[in-house]
Amino acid sequence: MVLCASNVFERRLIEAYISENGTDPVNGEELSAEDLIDLKQSRLVKPRPPTLTSIPALLSTFQNEWDALVLESFQLKQQLAETRQELSTALYYNDSAQRVIARLQKERDEARDALSRVSVTAVTNGGSHTNGDAMQVDGQELPDEIIAKIEGTQEKLMATRRKRPVPEEWATGDAIASYDVKTAADTQFTGSKSLAVDETGDFFLCGDSDGAVGIYDLKQGAFTTRSNLGAGAVLHGAWARDRPVVATASGAVVVSQEGTVQAKFQQHAGAANAVAVHPSGDILASAGIDKSYVLYDLQQGKVLTQVFSDYELTTIAFHPDGHLLAAGTSEGSTLLYDVKTSQLAHTFAAPAAGFVNRLSFSENGTWLASSNQGQSTITIFDLRKLNVLKTLDVGTAVTGVSWDYTGQFLAACGPGGVVVSQYSKSAKAWSEPLRKAISAADVKWGSKANSLVVLTGEGAVNVFST
Repeated sequence: MVLCASNVFERRLIEAYISENGTDPVNGEELSAEDLIDLKQSRLVKPRPPTLTSIPALLSTFQNEWDALVLESFQLKQQLAETRQELSTALYYNDSAQRVIARLQKERDEARDALSRVSVTAVTNGGSHTNGDAMQVDGQELPDEIIAKIEGTQEKLMATRRKRPVPEEWATGDAIASYDVKTAADTQFTGSKSLAVDETGDFFLCGDSDGAVGIYDLKQGAFTTRSNLGAGAVLHGAWARDRPVVATASGAVVVSQEGTVQAKFQQHAGAANAVAVHPSGDILASAGIDKSYVLYDLQQGKVLTQVFSDYELTTIAFHPDGHLLAAGTSEGSTLLYDVKTSQLAHTFAAPAAGFVNRLSFSENGTWLASSNQGQSTITIFDLRKLNVLKTLDVGTAVTGVSWDYTGQFLAACGPGGVVVSQYSKSAKAWSEPLRKAISAADVKWGSKANSLVVLTGEGAVNVFST
C-alpha cells in the first residue's frame, strides 16, 4: 500500500496508472513514482473464537467437519451413479441411431443404384426416360481456390469480350460460300459420332465404339495419333489444353496425352454421355446417364462435386466465361447451372421432341444454340432475356452444331448435309452462305474459320476450305 495526496492506493495499480498517464488519478496533477510514500501497518492476528479454546470444543468441531465431509462424499457417489446411468442410456440411444442411419444409408445406396440401372435400361430403347421421381442429392461445395479460379477466369474473359474486333485473316461469308472438300482422311472409326477441336483449331479428336481414339492434324492432313485407352466405347470428347479427354459407355472419364492414360475417373453409375472443359483448362465436367454432372480438378486429379438432376443428362457445355454450365436432358429441356454454387439457375423448356444432342455457346457470351435428336431445327436461346431468340431450320436432322470464335457463323450438320448460317449484326438478319450435300455426324471450325472439318457418317474426316 502507498500514500499519495492523502489517498491510499495499491502500489501495483497506482504505478501502472502513473506509467500510462503521469498524473494523479484524483486531482490530475503531475505525479511520478518517486512521489509515492509507502504505508506500513502492523499485521493483526485475529484471536480464536471462544468455542475453540478447549479440547471438548475442538473435538466437537472436528466431528462436525467429519460428518459434513462424509455426507458430501455420499452425495458425490450418488450423483456419479446417476450420471453413469444417464450416460449408459445416452450411449444406448446413440448406438441405436447409428444402426438406423447405417441401414438407411444402405437402402439409399441400393435405391440409387437401382434407379441408375433403370435409367440405363430405358435409354437403350431410343433414348426414352423414366417418369418416376428423381432422387435429389446436394453436391459438395467447391473449394475456395476453385471458386477463385472460376471468378478470376470470368473477370478476365468478360473484360475482353465487349467490342472485340474480328481477328485479322478471319474467314468472311464470301470465302465460306466457296468452301469445298479439299482433303479427306479415313478414321477407320465407323462408330465415331463426335469431333472435338483444341484451342488452336489445328487438332481434332474422335473416338470409336471399340475404345480407340484418333487425333487428326489439320496442317498435315492426316491422323498423327491412334491409340486405345481400354475404357470402353467412346461417346464424346474434349480438349483440356493439349490433353484429350473422352467420355465412355462404361462411365469412365479418361484424360490422356500422347496415347497414354494420365487420369481416369469412374464417378458415374452408367455411361458418361459427354464431357466439357472449363475455359481455365483446369476444371473438367462430365454428364451421365445417372442424371448427374460431375466436376473434376484436373490439376489435383480428383472429383470436386457431383450434382444430380431430374433427368438423364445427354450433353454438356461451359459458357465462354466459365461461370455457367449448360446441360441437355433426355426429355428435351436445357438446364443452366451456376458453376460456383452448383445451383440450377434456369431451365429452357423443350422446344421439340427428342433428347438434346448438341449444345454450343456463342463467343458473344449471350447466345446458346441447342438441337434435339431427330429434329431439323436449331434453337438459339438469349441468355440475357432467357427466351428463344431464333429458330433455324437447316433441312436435316441435326447431329452437330458449332459456333465460330467471332459468333458470326453457326455450322450445323446431319445426314442430309452441312449448313453454315451467318448472322449480320449490322443488318440484324440471317443468311446461309454454305450448304453441302454430305452425310455428316459432327462438324467443327478449323483455325480462323478458314476451314470446316466434318466427320462423315461413314467415319471419314473431310476438310472444307477454299
